[in-house]
Amino acid sequence: MTLKELVVAYFQYPAIIAYLLLSVVALGVFAWSPAPLAPTLVTVAVASFIYPLVWYVLHRWVLHSRWMFKVPLLASTWKRIHYDHHQDPNHLEVLFGALHTTLPTIAIATAPIGYAIGSFWGPEAAIGGAAMAFATGLVTTCFYEFCHCIQHLAYKPKSKWLAEMKKRHMAHHFHDENGNYGITTFLWDKLFGTFYDRAERPEKSPTVFNLGYTPEIAERYPHVARLSGGVATGHPRKRGRD
Repeated sequence: MTLKELVVAYFQYPAIIAYLLLSVVALGVFAWSPAPLAPTLVTVAVASFIYPLVWYVLHRWVLHSRWMFKVPLLASTWKRIHYDHHQDPNHLEVLFGALHTTLPTIAIATAPIGYAIGSFWGPEAAIGGAAMAFATGLVTTCFYEFCHCIQHLAYKPKSKWLAEMKKRHMAHHFHDENGNYGITTFLWDKLFGTFYDRAERPEKSPTVFNLGYTPEIAERYPHVARLSGGVATGHPRKRGRD
């Protein structure tokens, strides 16, 4: 796959189009109720910095949790937003998160920050700050998802940084899911001790494709298995072979 083909594929995803359109709307709200330059710049900087930490926390302790599949009301959400992605990392239909989960998360993680910063300059600046923070979160998400495309599609990045990110992310999907949670940075992995190289973990995780939702667990908590038509095990490209 060439870079052009990657970009074309990326912009065909409805989620990306939705993020971009909503960022335009958020910028429109900012233009209608703008915040001064100083709080705006602070808002963009803080929102950009905090986003990778929010993603790390959610990725590690929510998406890779072993409690969501136990709750009937959350089982289908967990299956859609992460279990299916790990069951087959090359299944592009579930490469991006579902909008009904990502949009509220982006808003909650960013808008209050911008509102709080802008409130020191008045109510109008608070609204503008919240809008700018939300727009920053949406654009950052687009950047994240573009890197995620690079990591999962058949594209070989020329950038050493992107190549290294892809290598670490593929280890997360095909070797050991308990680490390398970052998408664009491994700063938080390094700070929290979850950054690793495959050579440091010679044994492959037995739950790398099912996130701990094994056939034995499914007997007790069958919600995801019922939605999935069973529990697939082993490498996605080797399933069903004799």
